[in-house]
Amino acid sequence: MIAFTQYKNEHSQEWVTFVHGAGGSSSIWFKQIREFQKHFNVLLLDLRGHGDSNQQLKKTFDKKYTFQSIAEDVLEVLDHLKIQSSHFIGISLGTIVIRQLAETHPNRVKSMVMGGAILKMNFRSQILMRLGNTFKYILPYLVLYRFFAFVIMPNKNHKQSRLLFINEAKKLYQKEFIRWFKLTAEINPVLKWFRQQELNIPTFYVMGEEDYMFLPSVRKVVASHIKTAELFVVKNCGHVVNVEQPIVFNETVIAFIQKN
Repeated sequence: MIAFTQYKNEHSQEWVTFVHGAGGSSSIWFKQIREFQKHFNVLLLDLRGHGDSNQQLKKTFDKKYTFQSIAEDVLEVLDHLKIQSSHFIGISLGTIVIRQLAETHPNRVKSMVMGGAILKMNFRSQILMRLGNTFKYILPYLVLYRFFAFVIMPNKNHKQSRLLFINEAKKLYQKEFIRWFKLTAEINPVLKWFRQQELNIPTFYVMGEEDYMFLPSVRKVVASHIKTAELFVVKNCGHVVNVEQPIVFNETVIAFIQKN
């Protein structure tokens, strides 16, 4: 089972589950725990190969990674803790894991908060993927990861997010990085399906206005998924909204969950 941490609120029956992105860990939510625990029970996860799931699982998953298998890891924790349903908050690639879980087990997902959501790989991101695919066995993964982090989070005010993810990525193994990279290289058919299909689950996209790679596609999807989707754009903010603008993120997301 992947590593998890729970923070109980004896006055609430509601659960909020946080799902980090590739190269991160549950530690990226350090600016959310205190505020969310005031209102909900909080569950933090370390996806396979990340954070505290790194050491214990490094020999467990020899097969090819899929978003479905990673979503099943999350479901296993919910079952273990006897959590029937939860609100989910994801960042970056973690939003795809949440959406995959909602596809197969919609009764377990009360609402979805998608921070820095990835719904389409634009031209720049596809070039990144091709470069990474070419050099993934040649260059140390941290060289590639630093390059990716700088392209996705280039501005001066993105520096904290960039460094946080680079420091977390240092805990990965080269083999683990390659597994996750192969997963992202096959992402387009999954994302196309997600863009086309609207689930009957309240969905809140929280995007930085400087998230140039991913915000345009989210705008288009929200415009077509009018029954369930809302978009909140955070000013002076890049890809990792929960780290760069935590006060705005916490207030808006808590308000969204409380009305759902």
